[in-house]
Amino acid sequence: VQLQASGGGSVQAGGSLRLSCAAFGSIFSVKDMAWYRQVTGKEREVVATITSSGATNYADSVKGRFTITRDNARNAVLLQMNSLKPEDTAVYYCNADIQYLNGDQIHEMYYWGYGTQVTVSS
Repeated sequence: VQLQASGGGSVQAGGSLRLSCAAFGSIFSVKDMAWYRQVTGKEREVVATITSSGATNYADSVKGRFTITRDNARNAVLLQMNSLKPEDTAVYYCNADIQYLNGDQIHEMYYWGYGTQVTVSS
């Protein structure tokens, strides 16, 4: 199982970016999904989470600007980022709680995608 993220880039303040992340492999089900971000020298922080039923939660710093959604048919999670600020500059990581098949057994673990850089200039 792996998570593949895409959509990072560079924008000016006030602009928008959309991140996507899809899970691939012998997946039985995908439960909670989330986006985190990390600035060099700081701890990784949660940006937004979404449950399998679609319930969402956001960091206070992004409420009203970011929207997390998921496409269960593609085992994917999306992050629409609007009104971007320079302080949103970070490497963004997707995370998912995945049940996967190993032979005839179902196992569960959290997976991380490779980070994607988001840079917002003032």
